[in-house]
Amino acid sequence: MTSRADTAYDTPPKLFLRNVDRYGERVALREKVLGIWRRITWNEYRDHVRHFGLGLTAMGLRKGDKVSVLGDNCPEWLYADLAVQSASGITVGIYPTDTAPQVKYILENSDSRFVVVKDQEQTDKVLEVKDALPLLEKVIVIDMKGLRRYTDPLVMSFEQVEQLGRKAQKEAPGGFESMVSRTRSEDAAIIVYTSGTTGPPKGAILSHRNALSMTQSMFEQEPLYDSDSLVSSLPLCHVAERMFSLFFALESGHVVNFAESVGTLQEDLKEISPTAFLQVPRIWEKMHSGIIIKMQDAVPFKRWVFKRAMPIGERVARYRWNGRKVPFIWNLLYGIAYLAMFRHLKNQLGLLQGRLFVSGAAPLSHDIIKFFHSIGIWIKESYGSTEMTGMVSIQQTGSIRPGTVGKVLPSIQCRIAEDGEILLSADSVFTGYYGNPDATASTIVDEWLYTGDVGAFDENGDLKILDRKKDIIITSGGKNITPSEIENKLKFSPYIKEAIIIGDRRKYIIALIQIELDNVSNWAQANRIAFTTYKSLALNERVRDLVHQEIEGVNKSLARVETIKKFTILDKELDQDDEELTATMKVRRSVIQEKFSDLIGELYR
Repeated sequence: MTSRADTAYDTPPKLFLRNVDRYGERVALREKVLGIWRRITWNEYRDHVRHFGLGLTAMGLRKGDKVSVLGDNCPEWLYADLAVQSASGITVGIYPTDTAPQVKYILENSDSRFVVVKDQEQTDKVLEVKDALPLLEKVIVIDMKGLRRYTDPLVMSFEQVEQLGRKAQKEAPGGFESMVSRTRSEDAAIIVYTSGTTGPPKGAILSHRNALSMTQSMFEQEPLYDSDSLVSSLPLCHVAERMFSLFFALESGHVVNFAESVGTLQEDLKEISPTAFLQVPRIWEKMHSGIIIKMQDAVPFKRWVFKRAMPIGERVARYRWNGRKVPFIWNLLYGIAYLAMFRHLKNQLGLLQGRLFVSGAAPLSHDIIKFFHSIGIWIKESYGSTEMTGMVSIQQTGSIRPGTVGKVLPSIQCRIAEDGEILLSADSVFTGYYGNPDATASTIVDEWLYTGDVGAFDENGDLKILDRKKDIIITSGGKNITPSEIENKLKFSPYIKEAIIIGDRRKYIIALIQIELDNVSNWAQANRIAFTTYKSLALNERVRDLVHQEIEGVNKSLARVETIKKFTILDKELDQDDEELTATMKVRRSVIQEKFSDLIGELYR
């Protein structure tokens, strides 16, 4: 692990060249193409970054210029990102699921001169809004399939830019290395747009120093090694995936694998069996519900083994949560349960070789954590934010307690304000919001970052996140309720995909429910219930009874003031295109409450 005291490696591009010298022909990246895993060495990685970076400078890229990247995760995403940083430019990530108007907003807001896109679909989004983007000079396409007949002068291929770079390399060998040597730690490296749950996304400016300070601090508590591998599955424009797939990989030299598609992710995980896996709660919830449904459909003997094994796993997990030594007899029983059931489940998930499992972006249900810990997948909850360049805290091995997010990283100062808001100070605090000084001034006050999250420290010094400050419900009786805790309990059900708890300034709590289509469909077919669409299923009375039973089960674990008195099942799936969800699958509460105001009103009448 490199010390940041060594100023020779004070920017990610400098670390990158160090890794090329260190690892050379070792594998840096893998990409699955047409069912075959293609290996990319550190030397090949360097060649692509070098040629693309020199190509961009030949096209006029200057220090501080912005280049956006729009598309699914792939090696070219990283080539472009590192190439722009190497040229002292600033990379701006855009979610591949964004609509054309959302793409226009980020390209315009960030003053991007170039945009790198994955394919025809993303190209069309940009061309649809190009007339409103006078600063945009080129749309650089990675996969030109379907674009050969496009005549728009804005469009050029990724390969064409690399050809310009190869020509520049021949004319001036060493130009790339010289360019990298001029990068400065205090300069902006990337702009990461927030998820925009309460308004338009804001572009957080993160410097080279921010990224490497966060990396160093994380590695002091939870290091990765060059023997590790991970599957890049969250969007690379998300700060957490950028840390694991780029900045952490530059520190440790671990291998980053790119799945063929979202649809093949589970199979790709089984083939790679990564040692590190980062995901958001929604994916962990989906994995859990998938196992539960498969077990319900399994042969009687397998169901019997599962039912006998789970209590053993839960008992061993509790011993470990409490920091107690697991008695010999329970270790023996767990070994039998592992060989009989848990090893198979881990293998089916593609996590058999995993040693580091991380959940972030939102709180994970206690019940989900208990389930995975019981089968031997020791998920570590973490807490972070875009404005902190990713991580703030993570649970430590041997000290994982559900309900906390672990110890704050060593380099970060953390204090709790009088109203419970978490305040942070560190070298990893972002520079500010691009073009938005007012928002910056209200977020960084006297060198402290005001996170907007409400939290507290427990008796062991671990941080607990209660909820977003703006989401805390205060009932008409003056009781404070954290909706995320109730929502997570509901989402533990394999039949509930999303739950939105409402009750601020109201006499009682209600819930808007979105059912898990696949699982409820299977249940309906097994019970001979006819349906045609999601809406017909959601409106079915027997489905309502099923959800009611799940809610009643949750109500038994809640205080009386927290219990859900009424609920309704939404007759449509929440969708990012309708601005009901962010790209990281977080619910936009304000949009939901406005869009379904009549429905909410009915539940309170």
